[in-house]
Amino acid sequence: MQTIRRFLADESGATAIEYGLIAAGIALAIIAVVNNLGVSLKLKFGSISSSLK
Repeated sequence: MQTIRRFLADESGATAIEYGLIAAGIALAIIAVVNNLGVSLKLKFGSISSSLK
């Protein structure tokens, strides 16, 4: 019975899952920012390239 109580009180797995979800959220935010930056840089360099021709 004590083993079951200890198992139910153990929250180390839940903490690891929470850290994993936080890391996944940060990774998605970084991907979104880098993708947006890439698109804007592509447009800017395209504009510069066409004005130099």
